[in-house]
Amino acid sequence: MNNNYFRVTAYHKQANVSMIIDSNGYFDALWKLSAFLVKKGFDILEVGKSDTFSNGNIPPAEISTENLIMRACKMGKPEYTENNKVLDVHGRYYSPNKR
Repeated sequence: MNNNYFRVTAYHKQANVSMIIDSNGYFDALWKLSAFLVKKGFDILEVGKSDTFSNGNIPPAEISTENLIMRACKMGKPEYTENNKVLDVHGRYYSPNKR
């Protein structure tokens, strides 16, 4: 993976929808991806660079400088399992903090 692989889990309160979204080259800084989502009305729940999260059952995305990659979405808030170490959005899960 390159240095610009980022993953964010976000929740939109008004729409009551959550998502896991990856950027693999679209943004050059994690804060830019987070700011983009905040401007769209999302609350940021988890953020990470490729070396700070485990993929879980979500395979790494291909490099794209033109697209963000929606990895999972669901109505409602995401669920935390296994003592709040694993985040699940509609059956797609990962560990936000690599241990």
